[in-house]
Amino acid sequence: MKDMLDFYWVSMKTSMVATFQYRVANYFYMIGMVAEPVIYLVVWSTIANAGSGEVAGYTAGGFAAYYIVWMLVRNMNIVFTPYGWEWRIQRGELAGNLLRPIHPLHYDLAEFAGWKIVVITLWLPIAAILVLVFKPELNPTWLEMLVFFFAIWGAYLIRTMALAMLGMITFWTTRVSALYELYFALELLLSGRLVPMSLMPDWVQQLAAYMPFQWTFFFPIHALVGDYSTVELLGGLGMQVVWIVIGTLGVNLVWKAGIRQFTSVGN
Repeated sequence: MKDMLDFYWVSMKTSMVATFQYRVANYFYMIGMVAEPVIYLVVWSTIANAGSGEVAGYTAGGFAAYYIVWMLVRNMNIVFTPYGWEWRIQRGELAGNLLRPIHPLHYDLAEFAGWKIVVITLWLPIAAILVLVFKPELNPTWLEMLVFFFAIWGAYLIRTMALAMLGMITFWTTRVSALYELYFALELLLSGRLVPMSLMPDWVQQLAAYMPFQWTFFFPIHALVGDYSTVELLGGLGMQVVWIVIGTLGVNLVWKAGIRQFTSVGN
């Protein structure tokens, strides 16, 4: 356990240093990602102001809070892509990774976790500007902030496991793009990434309750900007733990099955 903790600490520090070396490029990347939530924010704020002042309980200020926090959660949810697994196998990189004493997924987790710390730092001034412009209604309690902190890391782990399982399908096929596009479409509709889940039809919300998507977007966001009770906040963290365990077991099963018939290819 100590060796693994040392590995994660060193890998995260290395990732942080490397990211700060390209901080301007990362900042432009962050600015580019502002466009999507701002478009959503403006559209729904306009709808709220044009009607009774709110939509499904969200005022214009509520939508501003949702999508400003959305931007941080979205960046926290960037993980190693299934296309990366495809590239590893096609180029023969995975064969070299298998000679290492640690599962390749640990390298991905540590590297992206270090990058997240830089992302949070870069997000703060951008968020400050958005707060001044859009004036969000955001008054979280200490408990909500604490739950939000753990929830964004829980979301990161859930999505890492889900996309790792999807990426490992390249043990059996050389292309994963069609399945990834299907996954992305489901995530867009069932996670709260496109709109808050409370704006979706009841049947969509019921369907989403049996899937992991909303625990990676809607729950972390709503934990900070919504009105969850203490039981709902702690229950949400519990559901994240359940999906992390399910994802971990799924990754292990797919890995063991895939590695048995793995054949190294590449240039």
